[in-house]
Amino acid sequence: MECRECGFVAYANPAPTATAVIEDAEGRVLLGRRAIEPDRDLWDLPGGFVDEGEHPLDALRRELREETSLEVEPVEFLGVWMDRYGGDAPAVSTLNMYWTARITSGQPRADDDVSELRWFTPADIPWEELAFRVNEKVLRAWLDRRPDV
Repeated sequence: MECRECGFVAYANPAPTATAVIEDAEGRVLLGRRAIEPDRDLWDLPGGFVDEGEHPLDALRRELREETSLEVEPVEFLGVWMDRYGGDAPAVSTLNMYWTARITSGQPRADDDVSELRWFTPADIPWEELAFRVNEKVLRAWLDRRPDV
């Protein structure tokens, strides 16, 4: 969009995010209940927005530390999915990057914008209570890669 008076151009670029699918030794996935809007009280994969000048993998580690108190190491890049931060038309477009990750230290503890953390078996994933449309797509892609599901 360009201003006719001054020529300023505003680019509608998506905001990048970095998110993890953390699986434990029992094959369960870690989800966090959102403590804030949008999608307050729904289950979300831990992660968040990449800060300006921050590498996405550094953002992934930082966000996981802030939300779960865990130190993690990315393992496999799952892919990129587009979504919106919120469901309405003026919501921010997001470019969402996902990795599987393993815990290197710490115990899960909800913090920052997460009110609760819980491990879910693939059979118990709360599909109807997931925040953001993209989470279902990512979790199904993660499940499709598992040899035992």
